[in-house]
Amino acid sequence: MCDAEEQDLYAVLGASPSDSVQQLRHRYQQLALQYHPDRLLQSSSEAAGSRFVEVEAAWRILRDQNTRRQYDLQRREECVYTYCCRCGGGFSISEEETRKSQQDDEEEEAGQHRGVLVCCDTCSLTVYVTWSLNGKT
Repeated sequence: MCDAEEQDLYAVLGASPSDSVQQLRHRYQQLALQYHPDRLLQSSSEAAGSRFVEVEAAWRILRDQNTRRQYDLQRREECVYTYCCRCGGGFSISEEETRKSQQDDEEEEAGQHRGVLVCCDTCSLTVYVTWSLNGKT
């Protein structure tokens, strides 16, 4: 399907994992109209064409319930921390997100706390995950 190093398919569509198929379809249609090579001038069609290919590939996976479920499971396997939501979905933070947050933390003063908002993958709930900047969690 896709490798861990590939871009997040939801991010390609400018959507979130909790979006419905109808919402994903709407985002896909907007982006397809925006980046379709036939709609653009010749000079910008190459860059737009590659962006259109990304959008089309993301939509092909996320539009089908089975392939979307497989993709979501693959994304969850790459997560470091997970927590179950009351809706049955889950909150998760990937290894990449924790590394980026830790790099940001190095710029902060010692003794402070830092955190990140994490959204549920199926509903609209969010949690704020915090950690101490002095290295003690």
